[in-house]
Amino acid sequence: MHFHTVIVGAGPGGLACARILAEHGIQPLVIERKKTIGAKVCAGGITWGGLISRVPQDLAEKSFPVQHIITRLQQVRIEETTPIIATVNRVKLGNYMAKCALEAGAEIMTGWQLKEIKGQALIIEQKKSRKQQEITFDYLVGADGSNSLVRRQLGLVSTRMGIGINYQISGDLQQMEWHMNSHFFRNGYGWIFPHGDTVSIGAYLPERLMPAQQLKKSLIAWAGTQGFPLEKEQAKAGYINYDYQGWKFGRIFLIGDAAGLASGLTGEGIYPAIISGEETARTIIDQDHSTEVMESLFRKHRLHSRMVDWTSASPTLNSITGEFVTLGLRCGLIRFSKLEMAV
Repeated sequence: MHFHTVIVGAGPGGLACARILAEHGIQPLVIERKKTIGAKVCAGGITWGGLISRVPQDLAEKSFPVQHIITRLQQVRIEETTPIIATVNRVKLGNYMAKCALEAGAEIMTGWQLKEIKGQALIIEQKKSRKQQEITFDYLVGADGSNSLVRRQLGLVSTRMGIGINYQISGDLQQMEWHMNSHFFRNGYGWIFPHGDTVSIGAYLPERLMPAQQLKKSLIAWAGTQGFPLEKEQAKAGYINYDYQGWKFGRIFLIGDAAGLASGLTGEGIYPAIISGEETARTIIDQDHSTEVMESLFRKHRLHSRMVDWTSASPTLNSITGEFVTLGLRCGLIRFSKLEMAV
C-alpha cells in the first residue's frame, strides 16, 4: 500500500495533522500501536490560551477560573474572568479528534506497531497476530511520543526528559492546586487536578534531578500531607521529552513529544503536539507555508528550557526563583499565561 503521508501515532498531534491533511484532499494513514486511542499518563489539564476555546465544551470535565499555587512560604490565589485551565479525559479527547480526522477522510489503523523504516517504506506489525505489512509513503510524520522510533531512526538521542507520575482516584473536588515544594519535588511540582468524579494527584520534574522510584516515594509522602493516602492506589508513569533538536528532516517530520516539544518546565505537551501537528500538515500541503507559528513555539520552548536549567543549578536558587515567580503571580507582575506553552 502507498500513502501520500503516513503518521505514526494517534495522539493529539498526529490526529490534528491527519485532520488538516484530509481537509485539503490528502488521505493520510495514521498508525497507532495501541488498540484504543487516547489513553496516556497525563494530568489532563488544558489551558485557555492553548486549547479550551478550541474543543467542544462537553469535553471539559471541570473548568477553573481560579488557580491555587502553594509554595513552602506562600499560598496564592489567582483569578481571571475566563477559565485558566480545564480538565479533560484524554480518551474522550482522543476519540473526538479521531472522529474529526476520520470524517475529514483520514484512515486510522489501531493495534499496529512500527517495526522498521527502510527508506520511504515502513514495516508495520499487527500486535495481536504478528502479521506484517509494508507501506510506502511520500511523507512521514513521527507523532509516536517520547520514545519515538521515527526520532531514533533519524539518529536523534533524547537526553533531556521529564518524568510524570499520576494517580487517578475517586473524589469530587472543586479546587485546582499546584504545589511547588522543593523538599519533595526539587524544581518540579505536585498537582491536584479535579476531573468529573475523580481527582488527578501527581508530580512532574526533570528526570536528571530524581529517579522515578524516588519521585514516586516523594509523591506518596507529599500526598499524605494533603490528605490523600496513595499507598494502595495504582500509579501510572511516563516520560516527557523536551529535548528539541529539529522538526523538519526532508520528507520526515517530528511533532509533539517525538520532536521534544513538551515543556521541560511544566511537562505540558498537548498544546505543542496539536500546534506542531497542524503546522506540519500545512507545511506538507504548501512547502512555502510560513514557519512563524512554529518559531513562536520554539521561543517559548527555549524559555522554559532555560528556566529548567536555571532552577536546576542549586536547591537554594530553585527555592528563591519559585518564591519570586509565585510572588510575581500574586502581585500581577507575571500572568499565569506566561508559564503556559501557548503562543
